Amino acid sequence: MAWLELQLDSVREPAECLIRVDGEEVTELYPFLTGVTVQLSRNEAATATLVFESRRDETGEWLVQDAGILRTWKPVIIEAAFGDYSEEVMRGYIREIRAEYPSEGVATVTVECQDDSIALDRLHRRRVWGAEVPTCDVHMMTEILGRYALSAHTGCGTGLSDIVVNQDDTDITFLKKRAAINGYELVFALGVVYFGPWRIDTEPQATIMVNAGRQTNCIHFSSSADGHQPDSVAFDVADSEREGVLQESITSDLPLMGSESADSISSGLEDFSWRMSREGGVDQETLRAAARKKANELAMKIKAEGELDGSLYGHVLRVAEPVGVDGVGNWLGGIYYVDAVTHTFNYDGYKQQFKLLRNAYGDNLDAGIGSVLAAII
Repeated sequence: MAWLELQLDSVREPAECLIRVDGEEVTELYPFLTGVTVQLSRNEAATATLVFESRRDETGEWLVQDAGILRTWKPVIIEAAFGDYSEEVMRGYIREIRAEYPSEGVATVTVECQDDSIALDRLHRRRVWGAEVPTCDVHMMTEILGRYALSAHTGCGTGLSDIVVNQDDTDITFLKKRAAINGYELVFALGVVYFGPWRIDTEPQATIMVNAGRQTNCIHFSSSADGHQPDSVAFDVADSEREGVLQESITSDLPLMGSESADSISSGLEDFSWRMSREGGVDQETLRAAARKKANELAMKIKAEGELDGSLYGHVLRVAEPVGVDGVGNWLGGIYYVDAVTHTFNYDGYKQQFKLLRNAYGDNLDAGIGSVLAAII
């Protein structure tokens, strides 16, 4: 796509956006494509917006909307191509199509897409899971995904076991509730679904390079550390012996993403704890899982954001996975967790705006920026 070509170092090929609708690349629509934006998040469904300019041909038909390619509920896959290889950005379905015909200016067609989770949001189901034999969360999830030709990620967690659960929701609403109860993440990507704890221990993605000379792939980077986030979550549990209540405190169980914890336990001040109100009818195990989920979120006191040059980075930055950041110093450099990414393809090239999380300070990357700068000098 000519409008995505950049003047780059020959080490990297200019990135291109590839779009497949119903299994076929939309080659004939590329000349009219003006922009693609894909928003990915740990906590929300992935969405994409495709914008086309359209005009009439000599027969009076509109070249985009009358081509018969773009229709609601057709499957769509969006990829970033880097020379001779490509990586998937998002897959799902076309959710909405808007055609606008202004009295002055160019007619446009805007296509809104959502990831595979939208297919699980069509039918409200009523079912008692485990009515005959108690079940577990991963078995329920696997059976649900099988209805939609989706697979469970090999690293999924088991969830709660020996349970009887009532479903009175669409499948996606039910799975989101089960993820929340277990303190899990629910991520749809690459045709598989991850249902499990934070994946901090997995292999980090390609490193984000900041101020690294010719190795730089990050356009800008900023970080902030918020000390006014509690270190633990407290809640009341029943005291069976004294027929009263006891307070239980839960701290994060996530591995440290650096050498020095970002908590304030060693500050010499009083404990910093957030008290969770107890809802009626919630059992202790479920309450503890919810507290752990909150504690893990609060532990991420270091937040960063920035923008990658997608062509120089040469990869698609994935959410809910770790990534290294180099070039920001020993205190803030190291492994982060990807919270959200917005991918943008337009006339200016391919950019990836990111948000990262971290629960510790200290550079824990194997190769520091010093070696890169030494090579430059």
